[in-house]
Amino acid sequence: MMYSELYAERSEVQSLELMDGVVSQATHTLVQGVGKRELIDESTRYTYTMPERMPDWFLAGHPLRDNVMLTPDVLLKIESLAYSIDPRVVKVKAVVASTLTDISVSNNVSDAPVHDHRERYVLMAHVVLEQQGRHEMGFASQVLRSPRFCASASHSLTLCVDDSMLEQLVRRAVAQASHLFEAITPQGGDMPVVMAAGASGILLHEAIGHAFEADFNRLGTSIFSDKMGQQICRKGITIVDDATLTDGVGSFAYDDEGNPAQCTHLVEDGVLASYLHDRISAAHFGVNPTGNGRRQSFRHAPVPRMTNTYMLPGDASEDDIVRSVKHGIYAQSFTNGQVQIGAGDFTFFLKTGFLIEDGRLTAPIRDVNIIGNGPRALADISLVGNNLVHDTAAAYCGKSGQQVPVGQGLPTVLVDRLTVGGV
Repeated sequence: MMYSELYAERSEVQSLELMDGVVSQATHTLVQGVGKRELIDESTRYTYTMPERMPDWFLAGHPLRDNVMLTPDVLLKIESLAYSIDPRVVKVKAVVASTLTDISVSNNVSDAPVHDHRERYVLMAHVVLEQQGRHEMGFASQVLRSPRFCASASHSLTLCVDDSMLEQLVRRAVAQASHLFEAITPQGGDMPVVMAAGASGILLHEAIGHAFEADFNRLGTSIFSDKMGQQICRKGITIVDDATLTDGVGSFAYDDEGNPAQCTHLVEDGVLASYLHDRISAAHFGVNPTGNGRRQSFRHAPVPRMTNTYMLPGDASEDDIVRSVKHGIYAQSFTNGQVQIGAGDFTFFLKTGFLIEDGRLTAPIRDVNIIGNGPRALADISLVGNNLVHDTAAAYCGKSGQQVPVGQGLPTVLVDRLTVGGV
């Protein structure tokens, strides 16, 4: 039987940018459309349209909501905080953005359409610090999924953010720039690497997570294609992808095929337990979809994608993990990287971190490449911390020409051996 589906979407996007105390950019767009997908076995036919009026079955599931206006108040607070926190701050750019998306999915195998309303607000702080004629830049972002709102003078609703959250955001940006003034580029070589809790989850996402997406395994291009049910890392390690995580950056109620969000255990006690499935891969493997069919917009067909991917905590303290390393590095924050899904080889650029010498964090480091193989790095994790942190920074994942928001998390972990590219 041919499977057919209609995916309807309405998205309102706003953003404000503040530089030098002045709103330098403001955008407000509303886009709506309907995509039609037909599946015959594993072949896909996809078309879309942008109607002036959305279909009644979509409108029935999405009543009109109060208008939420972005105002520069929160941006002015970010700017003021940055200048007050560190006298070396010479420039500040603050950004607030929102995406409000309504989706509905109707198909020929379900009794009724499903509807989902998704709200996403992002705060960003860019700072430039000057010290003895030298400049360094720091950046931090924060995603809000269920913020508070306050009435404004225009009788609409405006975003309210606690001052403590704004201060934490700005301090992260300032700390990153300040770190770079003192950081050195270490000697390279093969060595133990301690991944800090939280943002280091990007390594888990990129170097390992993509290889668990079922389309790569269906096509036999993932290194895990023949590993289902096998031990792929040490006992005690469990990795999940969880779209139900409260306030998760990549959370939702239904995926873009209309399947309920769920928490999928990819690795259970070191054993490969599941891939991430959309309808096509689920039918191929004879399993149920895992709620991971995602698309950037109505212009795109869905493919298997991660949501919030993280490792469950272990029983080691971060201090004990660091003390176990005689010579290595502590990886704190990353920027860009490259990954080969098939072979699992990766290169990541480390933005900030520290040397570990005789079990202690010593000199701050910068400009370091970390090179390795995802499955091998997973197998080389020997200690898992008890301090799982979910990264709340704005993160997007690119695949098949599409970008979707994703969350990541990690407790502190020790990878026994990775290649560090330094001087």
